[in-house]
Amino acid sequence: MIRIVVILLFSLLVLLLLSLTLGPYSISLAEIFAALFGKADTAEQTVLWQIRLPRSLLAIIVGAGLGASGAALQGLLRNPLADPGVVGISSTASLFAALAIYTGIATSLPGSLFVGALSGAGLAAIFLTTLSALRASVTSLILGGVALSAIATSLTALLMNLSPNPWALSEIAYWLMGSVADRSLADVAIAAPLVGIGVLALMQSGRGLDLLALGEDTAITSGASITLTSFWVITGSMLCVGTGVASAGAVGFVGLAAPHLVRPFFGYMPSRIILPSALVGGGLLLVADMVSRLLSGPGTPLYLGVVTALLGAPLFLILVFKAQRQSI
Repeated sequence: MIRIVVILLFSLLVLLLLSLTLGPYSISLAEIFAALFGKADTAEQTVLWQIRLPRSLLAIIVGAGLGASGAALQGLLRNPLADPGVVGISSTASLFAALAIYTGIATSLPGSLFVGALSGAGLAAIFLTTLSALRASVTSLILGGVALSAIATSLTALLMNLSPNPWALSEIAYWLMGSVADRSLADVAIAAPLVGIGVLALMQSGRGLDLLALGEDTAITSGASITLTSFWVITGSMLCVGTGVASAGAVGFVGLAAPHLVRPFFGYMPSRIILPSALVGGGLLLVADMVSRLLSGPGTPLYLGVVTALLGAPLFLILVFKAQRQSI
């Protein structure tokens, strides 16, 4: 297991270096190392430190949070098709962030977008934690999350419908499509600790998720607290997803895909795949951002959420058909 984790870390580092070379301003690997250590000219240092490095690092951080959240939620709900969007955390975070944009607070008050997204994710977490505390079944948690997601999506559409002018509407629409462009190291400094704490909270739920995989009755008789396990998963997902939505907009399918790519190498115990799913999720979103950069034309950017949806939707259909065959 440790060997594969080291391989994943090395692969992520290679992808990071490769991503730093992509862009209209050509920079070689040698020039990147020189810029990183302050031995390059001003233009290269500016491009690297102010444009490319923050963008790539933020893609890794957001993807890591989504990947880890997907692995933990699939373990909690015992559903291989679960991801942060299924339980309503992503949609509710997006709603509150869109509300900050709609009211203009996001422009006039720095940091309000983060506060809005985290507040929305926190509201979803409180709702799901309350269901869990009432000893709701896994099915009830899924149905409650789906209902919450539908309500949040409808209210987001209502905000767009009521936008006072085309510019406000386009700002919400473009933000919802997701992007890590035009970010700074300050955004990375805010997102990194929040996602880090979230991933640690998700890893804290590992033992409970392993026992829960054997069934709720078996988990309870083995001494696992389903309520506490749900608390760690929901809290960790709130931090990871809320931060991801605030940093990069609504980006889907990473939380769904990462755990499935990891399981053939790490097995099906949830505790074993949370950290690897974080690394794979970071790599997936970084690759998606690289694809969006390569395919974007002058004045016509290809948004990150569009790329992840185009790549993730076919995978989702494959998993649905696979699950259907196994149930027959």
